[in-house]
Amino acid sequence: MAIDQKLINEINALAHKKKTVGLTPEEQVRQQKLRQKYLKEFRRGFEQQLQSIKVVDANGNDVTPAKARMHKKVN
Repeated sequence: MAIDQKLINEINALAHKKKTVGLTPEEQVRQQKLRQKYLKEFRRGFEQQLQSIKVVDANGNDVTPAKARMHKKVN
């Protein structure tokens, strides 16, 4: 799942404005909310990537840690 480009653009626009002219208190709150949303989406995507990883040794044997295999079965 990719992070919405509109979200990234708005975060970047607020960061640029903060560096140049500063942000109003409302914009600062908005920036924090957007950052939290970005981090939530990033973590969700990263967790999905980790769940799809399979570890194999040089002989081709599945050596995925048991904890990771159990997590895949649960989800």
